Amino acid sequence: MKVLAVESSCDETSVAVVKDGREVYSNVIASQIDTHKKFGGVVPEIASRQHVEAINTVLKEGLDQAGVKLEDIDIIAATKGPGLIGALLVGLSAGKALALATGKPFVGVNHIVGHVCANYISFKDLEPPFIGLIISGGHTYLIEVKDYVDFTLHGRTVDDAVGEAFDKVARSLGLAYPGGPLIDALAKKGKETIEFPRVMIKEDNYNFSFSGLKTAVLNYLNSTRLRGEEIVTEDVCKSFQEAVVDVLLEKSFRLAREKNMD
Repeated sequence: MKVLAVESSCDETSVAVVKDGREVYSNVIASQIDTHKKFGGVVPEIASRQHVEAINTVLKEGLDQAGVKLEDIDIIAATKGPGLIGALLVGLSAGKALALATGKPFVGVNHIVGHVCANYISFKDLEPPFIGLIISGGHTYLIEVKDYVDFTLHGRTVDDAVGEAFDKVARSLGLAYPGGPLIDALAKKGKETIEFPRVMIKEDNYNFSFSGLKTAVLNYLNSTRLRGEEIVTEDVCKSFQEAVVDVLLEKSFRLAREKNMD
């Protein structure tokens, strides 16, 4: 079964042709990162307009790279959410229009479920059940994948998601957008550890909170500047990232043990 898949939930217009959910024939991406860098984050209205400009070209390139025509496609799918409403509408409208014009079935795909299923492409022997930790932009979820279409949500962020925390800390350090890759690169060079809190790590649930950690980093930066002391960016990145990862791993492995998947 060949699926023509359209993704436009945030700042990238992407089209892929996938066979049987495991074999990727093509994966074309039009990124908007350079546009949004100047604003320090994704501007929804600008993202929507750029999706409109890119969608037809990306659709054509996706089919061309796969070496298939629309009549060879069995199903057309598009991300239905969560994501930026205006951006999602572009991909959904394109997918539905193609399905209507060709008489092909259309499927709306949950963005978060898509992240889980992407692992079946990277790890072709992977089969449920397993524990999934999804960290994507404004989303942080801890789920139990019981079967291919059977998911149980056990935890999620109650405030800032991991990606949001990384971007806000990066901005406070004067780093560019997106902040995650830059913090990760600098963290590898850090030597000293700054004690930042592991928020909710001992709570008797699987939810996350990163707003308090973000505030702790900002308070550290402000107080260090007021004292006229040097801020070692690499050490801040190292300590912040370790505080995030410690909480994510602790709760993920705890759930795995509880479900006998460790």
